Amino acid sequence: MRKLFFDHALLAEGWATNVGMDIEDGTIRAVVAGVDPVGYERVRGIALPGIASLHSHTFQRGMAGLGETRGPSSDSFWSWRQVMYRFVDLLTADDVEAIAAFAFMEMLEGGFTSVGEFHYLHHGIKGQPYANLAEHCERIAAAAATTGIGLTLLPVLYTHGGFGGKSPVEGQRRFLNDNERFLKLLEGARSAIQGLPGAVVGIAPHSLRAVSPEGLADVLAASPASQVHIHVAEQMREVEDCIAWSGQRPVEWLLNNTSVDHRWCLIHATHMNDGEAASLANSGAVAGICPITEANLGDGIFNAPTYLGAQGAYGVGSDSNVEISAPGELKQFEYSQRLALRARNVVPQAEGQSTGGVLYRSGAAGGAKALARGDGSLGIGQSADIVVLDAGHPDLEHAKGDRWLDAYIFASGKPAINSVFIRGKRLVEGGWHQNREAIIKRYSATIGRLASA
Repeated sequence: MRKLFFDHALLAEGWATNVGMDIEDGTIRAVVAGVDPVGYERVRGIALPGIASLHSHTFQRGMAGLGETRGPSSDSFWSWRQVMYRFVDLLTADDVEAIAAFAFMEMLEGGFTSVGEFHYLHHGIKGQPYANLAEHCERIAAAAATTGIGLTLLPVLYTHGGFGGKSPVEGQRRFLNDNERFLKLLEGARSAIQGLPGAVVGIAPHSLRAVSPEGLADVLAASPASQVHIHVAEQMREVEDCIAWSGQRPVEWLLNNTSVDHRWCLIHATHMNDGEAASLANSGAVAGICPITEANLGDGIFNAPTYLGAQGAYGVGSDSNVEISAPGELKQFEYSQRLALRARNVVPQAEGQSTGGVLYRSGAAGGAKALARGDGSLGIGQSADIVVLDAGHPDLEHAKGDRWLDAYIFASGKPAINSVFIRGKRLVEGGWHQNREAIIKRYSATIGRLASA
């Protein structure tokens, strides 16, 4: 049993002071406010429930900055994808692990306590499958073990190169599996996480352009209780191609042809009309919004007014990991809405609500739901995943309550993070991960080799 004492904590019922927390086997067993610190290990600062990066491709952290040179014409997601294909062709299994560990470390230092790793880089260089189909799953699990981050591993089914069963292109060869091989990969993924406390395996049909309706139906039937994550409606070209293929928009097609429910997380869902947004909200699924990546790639802006007006659940993800920051993703979500609507404080739905408070609580709850990691609170029975802000930070020291969250998200950002606990163990202190030096050394050597390749 570990007994922690926090000066201030955001609990499910609201803000509390002098909070004692009993933690056993990584789980919160008791939470009491207004207690004496005697008998507890005191942790100074402002304790928040951890928040998930519900969508990540860790290997893309290694290519951050490589897509920022203008081509001969206006660039887009599709030209960026060609840069990604060239980069991915260079990666060994050791590279995958080193880059993942670095990204996971940055997530913890940036206020994320768990991650949904949407894992589609399966095979060796030139697309040759490893003897162990789950080689890269094991490398992702090893990186999670090195850093301590909570892992929901989402192996991806990627079969086709476009709508209607279009043949894959050469750059996709390391991603490809048929359904039979994917199910074997899934078994390997479940074995890979066995040593990771609290780890979860879900399934991730990549997108409607990469998986046929029959293939989607088969994997859903084979995993009836799993979390289901899927890219959808990220780009207008994707919407147009889906209409040409099926006569329906991507979110519309999913809602009409599958049983989208609380297990599902629709990643991006950027281009939804009002009817789709309201229907998705009512389905109980989570919208997985990745605001920094969506801005970086020029994807577009999520239809928040309709979706949030229908009480839709959402969380945020770091996706391409070009910049890793939990407060940064939440801020970008709100700022994108302000730019689109020429308004302020868009995400709150009621007068007097703190924008930071709504963003943080909703993001924590939606991310936890999407990754099957509890309810996103510091409550009894939840994993003791805790982010502690520095109460003496100049942006926070004269605030209180939800004003702390406003200052954290819109002013201080990551520099206000002092400590991060995962399952009750302190992994970040003074803003730095305990294994930082070794993780950076390995990552730097990896990037150096790739840069000279």
